Amino acid sequence: MARSRVAVLRTSPETVTDDYTRLMRSIGYADSLDRSCDVILKINISWHHWYPACSTTPWQLDGVIRTLLSDGWRRDQLISAHNRTVVVSDVAGEKGNHLVQVDEGLHGIRKVRLYSPEVKWVPYRTKSPYRVLDSIFPDGVMIPEVLIGRNIVHLPTVKTHVFTTITGAMKNAFGGLLSERRHWTHSRIHETLVDLLQIQKEIHPGILAVMDGTFAGEGPGPRAMIPHVKNMILASADQVAIDAISAKLQGFDPMKLDFIRLAHEAGLGTGAPADIEVVGEDISGVDWHFVQTDTFASRGQKAIYHGWLKPFESLLLRSPLVPWSYIASRAYHDLFWMNLVGKKRVQEAMKTGYGRLFDLYGSPATIPGADAWRPAGL
Repeated sequence: MARSRVAVLRTSPETVTDDYTRLMRSIGYADSLDRSCDVILKINISWHHWYPACSTTPWQLDGVIRTLLSDGWRRDQLISAHNRTVVVSDVAGEKGNHLVQVDEGLHGIRKVRLYSPEVKWVPYRTKSPYRVLDSIFPDGVMIPEVLIGRNIVHLPTVKTHVFTTITGAMKNAFGGLLSERRHWTHSRIHETLVDLLQIQKEIHPGILAVMDGTFAGEGPGPRAMIPHVKNMILASADQVAIDAISAKLQGFDPMKLDFIRLAHEAGLGTGAPADIEVVGEDISGVDWHFVQTDTFASRGQKAIYHGWLKPFESLLLRSPLVPWSYIASRAYHDLFWMNLVGKKRVQEAMKTGYGRLFDLYGSPATIPGADAWRPAGL
């Protein structure tokens, strides 16, 4: 059996868009997608503010779209997909992260908001038994019908996470496949991600993950992190393998992360780095020594999911009291943390080459190389 392959390339603000094409082609990405089917570009917006390493980058989305168009996919086959959370607005987030300037403003591709009334959610049961989803959602597991029968390209970033140590390709499906009640799964998040990967392998004719590590986030991800310029981009048709290599770069043992180990043991991908072929960079000596930490907010969440508040989980998260947690999270992250800590880090990031590139993506007219890609009428 062929080994899973992960492409890893070093990049720069000046070359990153073209480097995404080199990255994807270096693993023959087109062989992992069905050319007769549409391609869902599953965008990750973890915060409606731009915060380095937090959400899909505009050059990441742009580079992937340019590559697909160059390699023969029609513009009308490409669909950018958004989910929202109870604490993060995708509409504000795509503007704040300069993503709407790419998919709508530059390339004019279709868009679907998975929570919109136009999107039908249908019951789905995997061919093999669920690990946990059917017990968490006893009325049935529902998924968006629009995802079924279409290729999917996940667009995560390299970062740590308060619940899963690192987050990447596998967790990018979390927002897309589950409704806004997805927080019910946090106490069984590792098994949930394995269930979601099984669903993906059954409903998508092709799967690809393209990960941005131009900035990488360390600490209490996915939001309140310390951003580091790392100049790395990754791609793979194996979600388990790309998450494993991302974990290894950050300094974690992938097989000690339950969601990677469980998926590897289930045969859903390759989680052991020794069994993964890395194409491009020699990363054998790379270790960023990242540390996953918590915030005041995440410590409270963990107390509910795993600690002394566990007996009250249903009351706090599945009753009319639920809005308190949303309000507390928004107040902590948007009002307290961003103003006290985050803005200074954003200001420092804006002084880097990627910060200046981010500025250019603020308008379709100033995106590097835009004239060659803008369709007639835009």
